[in-house]
Amino acid sequence: MALTKSEREAFLAEPHVAALSVEAEPGRAPLAVPIWYQYEPGGRPWLLTGTESRKLNLIRAAGRFTLMVDEVSPRLMYVSVSGNAVDMVAGTRDDLREMASRYLPPQAVEPYIEMAEKEHGPQTKVYLDPQQWVSLDLGGL
Repeated sequence: MALTKSEREAFLAEPHVAALSVEAEPGRAPLAVPIWYQYEPGGRPWLLTGTESRKLNLIRAAGRFTLMVDEVSPRLMYVSVSGNAVDMVAGTRDDLREMASRYLPPQAVEPYIEMAEKEHGPQTKVYLDPQQWVSLDLGGL
């Protein structure tokens, strides 16, 4: 029922909304929030987040995070990938366009970019170095 490497990478490459989990301050549960991400099989997943966001500050402090994506219809399937946060660089308009194009219909991409630049401010691009994978497919049951 576990996915093969190629199956989990193909599933992760689909445009799911991920749950990002990162260690929080002592005495608090981990921060777990939905987030868009980008991934191509064989590569490293990446995300964009506000340069001044709590999320990015926690990722920097922990040095690692997890992305988990799932699908419950037409089957129960999930992939979770954890690893170190690496290559944190300034996000660009092209990064924002690539991410928005993954999740939004074409006519909504430019309006979203305009809104995001005004409302979200500067973005940081964070890569995940995949180190641990957990996956499951119950579609055959």
